[in-house]
Amino acid sequence: MLGSALGHSGRWERLEPRPRSRMLRQVLHAGLRTSFHALGRFVASHPVFFSSAPVLLSILLGASFSRYRVEEDVESLLAPKHSLAKIEGNLVDSLFPVNRSKHALYSDLQTPGRYGRVIVTTQKGSVLDPVHLDDILKLHRLIYQMQVTVPATGFNSFNYSFSYLCLPDDKNVCIIDDIIRAMEEIQSARAANRSVPVLRYPITQLADGRQAYIGHQLGGVQGWGPSGGGGAARGLGIGARSEGVRSARALQLTYYLQARGDLMDRVAGQWEKAFCTELQHFAALHPKLGLYPATSSSLRTDFQFSSVLARRPLLASLGVCGVLAVLCCSMRDCVRSKPWLGLLALLSITLSGLTAAGILNLTGATYNSTYLGIPFVMLGHGLFGSFEMLSSWRRTREDQHVKERVASVFEDVMLRFSGSTMLHLMTLGLAASPLTNMEAVRLFCRTAALAVTISYVYTLSFYSSCLVFTGYLETGYRHGCFCRRVPKPERLDSKPAWYRCLMYTRYQDETQTTNPPHGVTHGHTHSSNPNLTHTHVHTHPHPHPHPHTVNNPNSHGHSHVANSTHEHPHPHTHSSASTDPHPQDSHLLLGCVRRCYGDWITNTYVKPFVVLLYLVYISFGLMGFLQVSQGSDPSALVAMDTKTVLYTRAQQRYFSSYSPVIGFYIYESAPYWNASVQRDLLEYTKGFQRISWLEAYLNYLSDRNQSTSQPRENFTRTLRHFFLHEPQFAHFADDIIFAERGQGEEPDVAASRIFLVAKTTENKREEMSVLLDTLRRLSLTSRVRFLIFNPSFVYLDRYAAAVSSPLRHSLLAVLFLLGLSSLAVVEPLVSVWLGLTLLSVQFGVLGFMTLWGVELDCMSVLCLISALGYSADCSGPLLCGFASGRGESRTRWVRVALERHGVPSLQTLICYSAALVPVGSVRSNLTHTLFRCLTLTAGCSALHTLAFLPTLLTFLPPSKSRGHRPGGEGQRQEVECVEMNDSTRVVDQITTV
Repeated sequence: MLGSALGHSGRWERLEPRPRSRMLRQVLHAGLRTSFHALGRFVASHPVFFSSAPVLLSILLGASFSRYRVEEDVESLLAPKHSLAKIEGNLVDSLFPVNRSKHALYSDLQTPGRYGRVIVTTQKGSVLDPVHLDDILKLHRLIYQMQVTVPATGFNSFNYSFSYLCLPDDKNVCIIDDIIRAMEEIQSARAANRSVPVLRYPITQLADGRQAYIGHQLGGVQGWGPSGGGGAARGLGIGARSEGVRSARALQLTYYLQARGDLMDRVAGQWEKAFCTELQHFAALHPKLGLYPATSSSLRTDFQFSSVLARRPLLASLGVCGVLAVLCCSMRDCVRSKPWLGLLALLSITLSGLTAAGILNLTGATYNSTYLGIPFVMLGHGLFGSFEMLSSWRRTREDQHVKERVASVFEDVMLRFSGSTMLHLMTLGLAASPLTNMEAVRLFCRTAALAVTISYVYTLSFYSSCLVFTGYLETGYRHGCFCRRVPKPERLDSKPAWYRCLMYTRYQDETQTTNPPHGVTHGHTHSSNPNLTHTHVHTHPHPHPHPHTVNNPNSHGHSHVANSTHEHPHPHTHSSASTDPHPQDSHLLLGCVRRCYGDWITNTYVKPFVVLLYLVYISFGLMGFLQVSQGSDPSALVAMDTKTVLYTRAQQRYFSSYSPVIGFYIYESAPYWNASVQRDLLEYTKGFQRISWLEAYLNYLSDRNQSTSQPRENFTRTLRHFFLHEPQFAHFADDIIFAERGQGEEPDVAASRIFLVAKTTENKREEMSVLLDTLRRLSLTSRVRFLIFNPSFVYLDRYAAAVSSPLRHSLLAVLFLLGLSSLAVVEPLVSVWLGLTLLSVQFGVLGFMTLWGVELDCMSVLCLISALGYSADCSGPLLCGFASGRGESRTRWVRVALERHGVPSLQTLICYSAALVPVGSVRSNLTHTLFRCLTLTAGCSALHTLAFLPTLLTFLPPSKSRGHRPGGEGQRQEVECVEMNDSTRVVDQITTV
């Protein structure tokens, strides 16, 4: 261990007694660094294998795309996996299946496997005007007679019409919406010059005496007031007088299909496509009508369509990121410039993504549009590791062998890179566990964790081997871009100016004549003869702020890495700018940070404004945090200008006055004949628009002067043999299930249902969520066992908890990991600072995305989870670099940390942010959410890494004076190792005291 330290740092230091926890961290650090040093040497010794193996593996696994499959069930992705609403839905389907309804179906309540639905609107006038009404009925007949041929060609082809695929009623006639029957009655009356029957809203009476709810079929209704004036329609319940309809702006029609077996399901799918095509043709012929179709497959198709729209923007993102990565890796010095490493870093990320996709294909996994965020998770983490390795490479000694330089890079970078990878895997892994109740979140995090793991392995293998190859090019003084050997200055002087500019470099003999050995920038005079050595002994009253080597700083404040500037806190110490003999060779961003930004951000007069900016940041974040709203609407995650979005907008505009039809299901036998039970049920449904068999039956008994409180046998006998045989009440037979008791006895009412509709405002989904919670609490205390259900409850039930729990678990896991690692791996204050930074970034992203109009849905939560790892990538190295220093001032170490680790973070942020720009142009709600959340993540991380942390660390712990002892007790002696160079670069090492 001592030999290794001596070989890398060129300095021995007298050890002092330290706390046991710090000694444990030192031992672990030394062991991990030695392991990574050995790994680096091994990779550098076999670069061909480690560069070719990932490529071959990616090609082999990429061939598995023939097994590419897309997720078909969107409900299982976007709805909470375990919820009471799904259990209630299964119970409802077992009691009252769709094919049991033989009279009427409610489109918002009963959604079979296949259906076609259309909203018809008018630009002027009402849909009930004679011209528009005739066109709508004509459209209905076209759809009714439409046929599809399956298979499309061949002798076994058959034509299927709607009458063959539809759900039949008790007369074996297709069930159609009640509004169609009402409109046919109006058309017949007009044709016969009879008085037009009055159409009432939301409950009307048909010609057969049956009362039907049409609130979800007729929209944008203006009704006649009580005195005959115009006004908004007010819905009254059964037994009360509904208001007459004066005009209606929209009409909704639903066509239910049967899907028995694979063949019928395929036929129904073809019928849905023909349905949309027929509506497009009809809309072209009737421009005065607006048609907004939707089918059972619209949500799935439009949800996955975001991936199709994002293909070209993703390629553009890769191209833009590649250009900026090349620029970030370039310098004026054509030999030390490494533009190819920027492209190779993106190639490494691309190969890891291809490998992860191949593994998914071979394991039978399916794809969905939420996976669009995975490339950006890999991009942020992969670029961070690549730029950190390149920055560490430039700090190594150029006169070392390439293998030794790569080993030093591994020793310096891989511990931090592995730690950030562990943070990524911890956050994604816990979110992918069975604790997550949202399937889309679980699948995304599982796939992203696999991709990050492969990206980490490829960075250690493929990118590191590419670094070895470029290192050999640099050693041979070959051009970093064209790989051509650069001529020496005496030959270059005779070339044209453009050629000299293109081939500019600094040879090693220039470095030896201008730079002191080992980068020592003292005011001592050294011989320019490369065969001479120099020896000096320093006795310092306090520790050095800058060791001779800058790579691999350990926890007790001394860095053991090759080739850096050795600055002493003596009067002869010069600034970095003044001691750099070749300032034009420095990287552009590094020069800006070293000469301008580092001094500016740590200026005493700038600090108050940065603190004020952080307070403003927290204030706006809190403002948005208090306004967070859940986005449980699946249509908010589909591509724009699609059938789902246009249909949803039309429905919200014209059909938002009433809630969807809610089923009130009494799933156990109840004493309906009991007066108290009747009062309870009537009290529960009071305030709703309702289609209730019980209320109609009680009114039926009252009209016949019969008591509503009768013995069970009389109550059931009258219900079965008289009430349900009346034509206007026959449809209630679908709502009651009888159970036989015994021979000669009247059966019991085993289960029944009542339909409820609530008056709503613009916040329809929020009101439905409140209504669901209220009625569920009521069901727990009621004597009658009942439940309520609507298909939309599957998305509403426990959605907030299902969405937020993965983020909460991931955040707690990161804090736990940081607390555990502070005991043995990193400085405790580094863990504290990193934990606070992650919380601050998450708080800001959550608040600002709310102010930007992003709701808390599964896509935004996925971005918040990935933001934990990304912010740790940016701020973690800066904090470690600052905390590892001892002595001098906080300001000095903040500047050093910005130079070493702030520049790679800035390069990552530039490339990452530029890659997001093309994605923001995709016409999709999902990609807009992705773009906004990831942009805020990059912005908040940049603010913390480059502004907030550098300022706060100048006056907050950890202290830089720890270990400082005045007088002789704090003195220590240095042993310097100086190399003696000649034309063969390195001859020997001479150690002197």
